[in-house]
Amino acid sequence: MAYVGKLANVAGVSKAGVTGVSDRAVRIDVNYEVAPNSEAARRIVMHIREVRPPLGAIRYVGGQTAELLDTLVALGSVLPWMALVVLAGTFVLLFLAFGSVILPLKAIVMNSLSLSVMFGVLVWVFQEGHLSGALDFTATGTLDPSTPILMFAVIFGLSMDYEVFLLSRIREHYLATGDNDAAIATGLQHTGGVITGAALMLGVVVAAFSLSQVTFTKLMGVGTAVALIVDVTIVRLALVPATMKLLGRANWWSPRFLRKLRKSRPINTSSV
Repeated sequence: MAYVGKLANVAGVSKAGVTGVSDRAVRIDVNYEVAPNSEAARRIVMHIREVRPPLGAIRYVGGQTAELLDTLVALGSVLPWMALVVLAGTFVLLFLAFGSVILPLKAIVMNSLSLSVMFGVLVWVFQEGHLSGALDFTATGTLDPSTPILMFAVIFGLSMDYEVFLLSRIREHYLATGDNDAAIATGLQHTGGVITGAALMLGVVVAAFSLSQVTFTKLMGVGTAVALIVDVTIVRLALVPATMKLLGRANWWSPRFLRKLRKSRPINTSSV
């Protein structure tokens, strides 16, 4: 069959042959030497799909590599929209809460730092296999493509909780005194212990997931614990106050038209 010959000539394919025939379907197995989850394997699948099937035939390409490729394409098409919705929603809600366009932008950047550290640890541990002996799992050289997206949503939400808690107290003192530096110090003093305690309790719970025999659960536990530790120490209790100190009164800046938009309309309480 000419089509089988074309598949066998695809770069990277070691063998192609018919392995099943029915009245209306033909099964063709295509073999290659690279790992099925590798980038090279995905390129082979893309080249296979570029080969035109016989006239009038409908061709389906399946298997582990094809499934992974389709999953990545599907996730890639919606991921930018998900990120846009999350970031835009965060910006709008924080602006409505604090009346500043700087604080929402700073919060998004700071949360990105915690996420970056977490993703780096996940790759180093679960993709590259470091600490696989201590954590008792076998590294496959890849991560499930849905895992980073799920972790992004979970950690971004947790980090934003701590951010809102800290900024709320800082804003209270700033509105009362107008002193940016004193408000930062007072807000950090009043919320630092609570944030650390809450993160510690949650960290102990999720760290226990690392004892699971299911790799996905183990990954969730390690990733969440690392993100929490980084967020409540380096980011929330060090970088956020330091950044707000450097920005000074600019922390509370917003354009005039946005300030007017945020103001509530007065309620008429006069009686007849």
